[in-house]
Amino acid sequence: MNKSDIKILLVDDEPDILEIVGYNLRNEGYQVFTAENGQEAIKSAKKNTPHLILLDIMMPEMDGIEACEKIRKIKSLENVIIAFLTARGEDYSQVAGFEAGADDYITKPIKPKVLVSKIKSLLRRLKNEEESEETLKIGDIVIDRDEYVVYKAGKKIALPRKEFELFSLLTSKPSKVFKREVILDTVWGNEVVVGGRTIDVHIRKLREKIGDDHFKTVKGVGYKFVLKD
Repeated sequence: MNKSDIKILLVDDEPDILEIVGYNLRNEGYQVFTAENGQEAIKSAKKNTPHLILLDIMMPEMDGIEACEKIRKIKSLENVIIAFLTARGEDYSQVAGFEAGADDYITKPIKPKVLVSKIKSLLRRLKNEEESEETLKIGDIVIDRDEYVVYKAGKKIALPRKEFELFSLLTSKPSKVFKREVILDTVWGNEVVVGGRTIDVHIRKLREKIGDDHFKTVKGVGYKFVLKD
């Protein structure tokens, strides 16, 4: 997918943010739409079907948390990437944001170049989703879902079935935070699980085999797979 095909919805009640961030994103070649509150964001999202939504939290009429929850319930927008733009003093709301369906957080203030780099990282998921279902390539990692084989930098890594399924789930959408209950339901289903530590143990083993810096813990929520810069 070309940059010119990617649509980004920028939502913030500060005109300066809309202008500066919007300018930098357009300068990168993206299509940019703006909104000043949650209600406008929902209307614009329905109309334009963006690939990524940058959503401020503290806004009049409808805040970002509520807007995110409503957007996630819209069928045509279920796969949109949502990242919150949040002031440093709002870190307490991160768990609430992830529970509302956000994929990531970007803390303000942030330099335009750093923001663009962060957005590029989030948008890599779009490229990954275009890969075949059987084989997925992420950086120097290749996942062959048909053969249940993982390669890193050309080296084959042996993973037991559940570790492979967990890794396959996390890498299906890099940077997306998967809640613990979603992981349990997807990977283990109706199988008997011996306590919530099961996920933690499997993550620890994946960190040892794939690399610790690829796996991030979101306290109280779940885990996500990230690409190294």
